[in-house]
Amino acid sequence: MDSFKKCIAEFIGTFTLVLVGCGTAMITGCEHWGGYLTTAFAFGLVIVGMAYCVGNVSGCHINPAVSLAVLISGKMSVTDFIFYVISQVLGAISGAAVLKIIFSLGQVKDMTGGLGSNGLAGVNGSIGAGLIVEILLTFIFVLVILGVTDSKAGHGSFGGVVIGFSLVMVHVLGIGLTGTSVNPARSIGPALFAGGDALVSLWVFIVGPFAGAALAALVYKLMAKKD
Repeated sequence: MDSFKKCIAEFIGTFTLVLVGCGTAMITGCEHWGGYLTTAFAFGLVIVGMAYCVGNVSGCHINPAVSLAVLISGKMSVTDFIFYVISQVLGAISGAAVLKIIFSLGQVKDMTGGLGSNGLAGVNGSIGAGLIVEILLTFIFVLVILGVTDSKAGHGSFGGVVIGFSLVMVHVLGIGLTGTSVNPARSIGPALFAGGDALVSLWVFIVGPFAGAALAALVYKLMAKKD
């Protein structure tokens, strides 16, 4: 029963992330700094809200890359990891599906042209540059999460705020480069409905975040060792 509750929590959290974050990007088109910052804060504030909503149930990963880092850190089982990822991906797909319906029935223009999906246009289509961006931004984001949630950190109830604003931070740089994924589920959901280039380059936004998260977990383990 506890595992089921965790899966529901992860589904709801990832659904909300895509609905609000990608939805905001679709409305603003991330044009100029007003659109950039609005979208960045939309993603970050979802994390803050969900951290205090479902964090006590599942830990509020709502991101397969974060779950991978937790798995490598030895704080969750392989079985839980698999169920978390499935729930997160399904939540992201559901969030993207709702956005598709809203923007189609309401005849609202999608300013991103692809449901807020990630892409390589900001790095002139360079796969290498896109991978570097996603690996580094995910590394920074996940490293913050591991540090804040460490029992020795003592951040208490402020952890969710710190993590949320760290997501805002990486979005401020990443939106203009790759749209900022740092989250494979967030990329999979919109890409499935957008198709085209979003699907072709989707692997970058799966491999990059997973690699960055794994690196963050290993580096934090090294830094946190007593000897």
